[in-house]
Amino acid sequence: QVQLVESGGGLVQAGDSLRLSCAASGRTFSNYHMAWFRQAPGKEREFVASVAWSGGSTTYADSVKGRFIISRDNAKIMVYLQMNSLKPEDTAVYYCAARERFGIRYGNWGQGTQVTVSS
Repeated sequence: QVQLVESGGGLVQAGDSLRLSCAASGRTFSNYHMAWFRQAPGKEREFVASVAWSGGSTTYADSVKGRFIISRDNAKIMVYLQMNSLKPEDTAVYYCAARERFGIRYGNWGQGTQVTVSS
């Protein structure tokens, strides 16, 4: 199990950048695939981006591809989401999640951090 705590959310204007951080605890962090999800008001939670346990592979939702960058630092036990060219439709609560290397679902979640993008 890993415990996850997100930070870095806030209120920004369209076109601005923001970096979210996810601090993880647990000595097996490097055995987890990590991801960011988001949930906007009235909508279902959706996948944003993921990074493999080794950091060698990343995946992005089409809506953020080319604007967001996910990365991880296994030595610091941190995951980041660099968000550039933000749009009002990026407004949501962003969640950090972890999935065991050979697991099939994301079973560890943070409490979320609010990102609001004004037009």
